[in-house]
Amino acid sequence: MYAMERQQLIERELREVGRVSVVDLARRFDVTTETVRRDLDRLESLGSLRRVHGGAVDAGRASTAESPLTERRERHGDAKRAIAAAAVALLGPDFRGSVFLDAGTTPAAVAALLPEALGAGIAGVEVVTHSLEAAHVLSGDDRLSLTTIGGRVRGVTAAAVGAHTVRTIRQLRPDIAFVGTNGLSAGFGLSTPDPDEAAVKAAIIQSARRVVLVADAAKFGEELLVRFAQLDEIDVLVTDAAPPADLAEALADADIEVRVA
Repeated sequence: MYAMERQQLIERELREVGRVSVVDLARRFDVTTETVRRDLDRLESLGSLRRVHGGAVDAGRASTAESPLTERRERHGDAKRAIAAAAVALLGPDFRGSVFLDAGTTPAAVAALLPEALGAGIAGVEVVTHSLEAAHVLSGDDRLSLTTIGGRVRGVTAAAVGAHTVRTIRQLRPDIAFVGTNGLSAGFGLSTPDPDEAAVKAAIIQSARRVVLVADAAKFGEELLVRFAQLDEIDVLVTDAAPPADLAEALADADIEVRVA
């Protein structure tokens, strides 16, 4: 196979998956890792990708990159709905207590399924969120008690952030929190591009009695600018595909229950 053919296939893989590994590409093309690295160097010089440890990511996937909420809402929609269904099943129809919903499209999908999942027991549930999207989804159901936490609203996520938001969350002790993330990796843990969002997520995790991370497989291996939690701070991961070997091992070492929707 000519170098140009390999590089075209690498570009296609990046468009479809968003990330490639040097070792995997070398095995796939039956070439040395040095050959793959030269291909990646060439593509990086053309602006087609960005080199990271062990491989490369799409050029647009910088550690501070963050897509608008409207765009993320449509991405991996079926996976997010399946994750949400598996996540709310953790509560069961007899659940009574408090639920904290993080900001993000996957927690919002959880919000959409909460009333149906809880059934008649929904009247005994207190829902707290700093997400305008989750609040909008639940505000029309007068059977549940809904509390929204204020603060400065970030347009890109429709979430309240800032010192007031963090301080309020730290005064709570919800029974269970459904948390989203932009990145999930074995070495770096959970991460997000924005420091203010990270501070809020960290406060949620530190406050909740049980933390359920809802994240689709596209988040695996991603490392954004700010880490907001180590793996051992999470109790359950609900996702749509089995994590790769290195992440699966790290999750097991952290005693995290993994549920694949």
